[in-house]
Amino acid sequence: MGSRIYRSIETVHRYFKVILRGVLKLYRALIRLRSEDTPPEIRNNRRFYPYFKDCVGAIDGTHVRASVPPEIQGRFRGRKDETTQNVLAAISFDLKFTYVLARWEGSAHDSRLLNDAFARPGGFSIPNEFSDRPPENAQELFNLRHSSLRTTIERGFGVLKKRFRVLDAEPFWSFPTQVKVVLACCVIHNHIMGVEPDDHIMEDVMNQVESSDHQQETQSRRESVEDSRSWNAKRDEICQAMWSDYTRSGE
Repeated sequence: MGSRIYRSIETVHRYFKVILRGVLKLYRALIRLRSEDTPPEIRNNRRFYPYFKDCVGAIDGTHVRASVPPEIQGRFRGRKDETTQNVLAAISFDLKFTYVLARWEGSAHDSRLLNDAFARPGGFSIPNEFSDRPPENAQELFNLRHSSLRTTIERGFGVLKKRFRVLDAEPFWSFPTQVKVVLACCVIHNHIMGVEPDDHIMEDVMNQVESSDHQQETQSRRESVEDSRSWNAKRDEICQAMWSDYTRSGE
């Protein structure tokens, strides 16, 4: 950029920070839940309504490249050998981010991020499974329909990383600035979705969900029990109601 506009690196860096601060001032206006009403994607689909009538979006984590001092790099090494920050995000069904929690080290388990998020806005995620055959019980039916909704967050992350290649590049800013860059990218993404939701990047990702970056690490038995007990009860309640209607109507 310095070579292109004939300015020093110091000048480019200084104004980058100015613009970054300006973009982040839009965070509260653009990264928020627009409505707590049942989304039309659920309300108008009898496969999802009324079972998911209280669902306003999807939540999951993704890893973004991070550069940190050598003495703390161990904490930032996740599933792969590279250092990353684990970013938790919630997204609505029109692929706009409604909540973003950045800055956690790559080795942090998703449940730690979720517990942190529960102190603020939050959500939950349940493992899914896919099948080409019709569901044979309540659990399979729930997983099949839940997974159809959950791909929303995978599409959202796919669009974000394809739109902003900087998220997959080796960063050279200080870590606090790296965190701000993630938030700024989400802010700009939401703005673009508001003015041009059907751009070529969106079309590309809609045709191929980039789910490989979002495989969840295996929880320990203790974490699994403690984090899932209340949500398992809620899931069971929904899937039994769903299965009863499914067996009665045959669809």
